[in-house]
Amino acid sequence: MSEAINTEWRSPNVNDRGGAAVDMLVVHYTGMETGRAALERLCDPAAEVSAHYLIDEDGTVYALVDEAARAWHAGVALWRGESNINSRSVGIELVNPGHEFGYRDFTEEQYRALIPVCKGILSRHAIPARNVVGHSDVAPVRKTDPGELFEWQRLAGEGVGVWPDASGAACDDADAARLLAGIGYDVSDEAAAVSAFQRHFRQARIDGIADEETRRAIAAVHTLI
Repeated sequence: MSEAINTEWRSPNVNDRGGAAVDMLVVHYTGMETGRAALERLCDPAAEVSAHYLIDEDGTVYALVDEAARAWHAGVALWRGESNINSRSVGIELVNPGHEFGYRDFTEEQYRALIPVCKGILSRHAIPARNVVGHSDVAPVRKTDPGELFEWQRLAGEGVGVWPDASGAACDDADAARLLAGIGYDVSDEAAAVSAFQRHFRQARIDGIADEETRRAIAAVHTLI
């Protein structure tokens, strides 16, 4: 671990991965009023939640759970047909009040800390770019984080995840759900899946409607998987 990573806070909310290989990276926001409150909750055994890393708005990185262990961050989730997301993922929480308490831009300090943390994770685990996702991607009905203000394109430019060139042809409206499922989304609630996709890849409007711009992005992302 880098000396810049704080290891003084450790979460007891862990268990064994059961032999599952890590092939996903899931980004969250904390959705709490303060970073301290989030840190305390992630380390509270009564809360039964945790993450491998927490990154505060000043860029401080807290390593709460060893990557070899299973943290409890994703909850009920699905990606590419797999439901036990916690067993196969590393979870990163970014301090941000979220949509409930005053959603705001993530700080420059957070990005400067996040990108090397992500690169380190990717160097240690065989995680394909298509499996660098947000909490809302794997739980579209329940979650909206890290949300439409998160700079996924910036991460992709650093080699973390994918970002499409959406200037090509749009997929047919009838094909949108099929292609979303091919990317990895749970499309049992198609509008929720479209909204989650928009939060990640078409952030200007989040309405759950697969308009032409969204369908161009869907088609483009599908070609990258």
